[in-house]
Amino acid sequence: MRKEFVFHLYNVEHANFLKLLAKCPEELRKATPEGFNTSLYWHLGHVLRITEFHVFDLAQQRSTRPLPEIYNDLFFYGTKATEWKEELLAQQPSWEEMIDLLHEQRDLIYSSMKDRLEEPVPENFKKAETFSELIVTTAAHLSNHNGVVAAMLQVLQQK
Repeated sequence: MRKEFVFHLYNVEHANFLKLLAKCPEELRKATPEGFNTSLYWHLGHVLRITEFHVFDLAQQRSTRPLPEIYNDLFFYGTKATEWKEELLAQQPSWEEMIDLLHEQRDLIYSSMKDRLEEPVPENFKKAETFSELIVTTAAHLSNHNGVVAAMLQVLQQK
């Protein structure tokens, strides 16, 4: 039962994130709305990178489909789209590529973790003790971004 709950929680937040992103017109994806410091494009990339970090990196597991290194420079903790230099701008992945990776990443998490949820993970700053706790942490991270993205969409669509 716990396995179903952990993946259901993650899948609900993942699906909500995709629904919100689908509401964003192409011309507004890289806009930084008033009152925010980055774009919906950045949030999409950030969710991808941090999901990989929470589920695979903190568990010291190598993903079978690791994200390209550029994701660290563009989307990791502490990055902002407004601070990207020209060389980073030239390497930006497309929105469609990132959406595809988001689907792949969800499937990869399920296939690689479904039978390992109660296995212990190395000590980490999230204080997660098992794979299931890392996945729940990822769902909470997604939930936070769902709120921010929803607010950003409201501001962008008012203009």
